[in-house]
Amino acid sequence: MRTAASSFQPLWERSAEWACRMSMVRNARLFLYQSLFYLEYDAYGQEMLAALLEAQQRGVRVQLILDGFGQRLGGVLMSRTERASLADAIERLRRAGAVVAFYRPPRAVQRRLAGGHHVKIQVSEQGDALLCSGNVTKSSFEGWNEYAMAVRGPIVPVLLQSCQDIGGTVAPEHMSHLRALAAEEAADVPLDYWFCNPNLHQGVWGAIGWRGPNALTDRMVEMVDASTRSLLITSFYFKPTDSLMAAVVRAAERGVHVEVHHSHRDALPATDLAWIAAAASYPRLLDAGVHLYENRHGEHSKIVLTDDRWVACGSYNFEDAAHDRLAEAMLASRDERVVAPARAIFEELRNDPDNSRVTAETVREWPASVRRRVGRYGRFKRWM
Repeated sequence: MRTAASSFQPLWERSAEWACRMSMVRNARLFLYQSLFYLEYDAYGQEMLAALLEAQQRGVRVQLILDGFGQRLGGVLMSRTERASLADAIERLRRAGAVVAFYRPPRAVQRRLAGGHHVKIQVSEQGDALLCSGNVTKSSFEGWNEYAMAVRGPIVPVLLQSCQDIGGTVAPEHMSHLRALAAEEAADVPLDYWFCNPNLHQGVWGAIGWRGPNALTDRMVEMVDASTRSLLITSFYFKPTDSLMAAVVRAAERGVHVEVHHSHRDALPATDLAWIAAAASYPRLLDAGVHLYENRHGEHSKIVLTDDRWVACGSYNFEDAAHDRLAEAMLASRDERVVAPARAIFEELRNDPDNSRVTAETVREWPASVRRRVGRYGRFKRWM
């Protein structure tokens, strides 16, 4: 949908996003909504939970929307003691009067196939909002590259509405309050907001056999197909759904300069399966002329920049789950104030010593054990 912002602040530096997040929580006086794929009980999670509890205790209506599957998946990164401590902290937050919701799709098959939400939004009554690529974890603030956008204006109530579409409960008076604030500000940053929760559009079999449409994926395909000179992409692991993969390959084959920046296999110590799912498509991408880069410390931002003049950023990873199992959100714009920060990010990535180019020779030099794993498991890309 077409919307706008009265201000737009890019948050690429990790300390800047954290400061913005915490400032919003500490300055809230009426309400604070926060949605996350998961929250880890590390120093960042503990600080955030303590700030949310303090906000609730001073009279702020706090709502935290976690994804049921995402939180369970993130739980493998925590010890049993940490998981118990997290449960205790959430229970204290609830006892203080906060709403803590775990989003689970309506159909059993969707829940079994890891359906959920992957949207990271934070909104307060001050009229400020964040749309982020990352979660509240040490990985997002001390490890991987992430990208967040702080906005004000008409886009803010639109973002709050999405919280309701991923399991939250938005009070009508909160929505009215934000709309009134937005009406008082001159909104001169044009934006498109793309959102889809596929779980709300599927039948009894969920993602099995589902062919869409996913409005967000469709917009991404249109954006890729519109590129004429350059197409620059960041994603956690690049393993897009078939229609989006085909669009990227088409772009490269018609002479568009295509760059894909994603994570090295070592960036996710818990498992290499996500990398394997991406690596299975390396030959196809390289044959088409795509320039592939792997970031050793992890690339978790989600940015698409076409022809240096149209950008989309948000939560959508280039993977099948983003198309048929997870709610996702992206902001897109042709305004130079939104495009220029993304352009600078790609320039930085090209000069990052941790960001290495993948070539056909790189693939040929894989150890035999890696080749076997890619051959054995790469065919299951959709579920990894």
